Amino acid sequence: MSEGKRDAKEVTVDVSDDAIRAALESVEREERGAGIGEPLPGVEQLEKELKEVRAQLDLSVERARETLDRLKESHERYLRSAADLENYKRRAVREKEEVERFGIQKLLRDLLPVIDNLDRALERGELKGPLGEGVAATRRIFEETLGRYGVKGFTTVGESFDPTRHEAMQQVETSEVAPGTVVSEMVRGYLLHDRLVRPALVAVAVASIAHSEVTELPPAAPSGDPQETP
Repeated sequence: MSEGKRDAKEVTVDVSDDAIRAALESVEREERGAGIGEPLPGVEQLEKELKEVRAQLDLSVERARETLDRLKESHERYLRSAADLENYKRRAVREKEEVERFGIQKLLRDLLPVIDNLDRALERGELKGPLGEGVAATRRIFEETLGRYGVKGFTTVGESFDPTRHEAMQQVETSEVAPGTVVSEMVRGYLLHDRLVRPALVAVAVASIAHSEVTELPPAAPSGDPQETP
């Protein structure tokens, strides 16, 4: 074997025990400094803070849910109030229209007897000359004025009796018209727009007894005796 190879095998490192001990202590210190095998400093504090944050988050979510419920309830109350207001507006408009269309109804009931008396005076024919013409003109002015406010009279003679427009004051036996026909009118009826203000007071035809068919019943059998069978 050559001398160079022999020298390489025989080379040894002389390291003292103190040096080895010092090296090991240095590694241990580095490991402790890096926190290997030990909990990192501040982890417990971080976990505590994390729990607090989670608790605050849960509380915030709960409060947000309560706030949302209150907002929903407030919104529903607002919608109900808006609907009530809209209904009130429509009702106020209808009432205003009712007043405009039918507000004179009470006054009309007080004026109609005046027109009735004028009609009776003209029907009797007792008013002649300028006086009669004046009463007729007054009657015409009354009707034209009331007509501008939607008042309209109606005549019912010859019509079938209608309980929604007529009030029967008399029954007249006659065979000239069908039973239930209005044969005369004592007081004229009036409408305010389409509403009945006063029904017409009328006389209604009924069938004459002289012309009605009478059905004769067979004589009753004597009491206690059996009726003979033919």
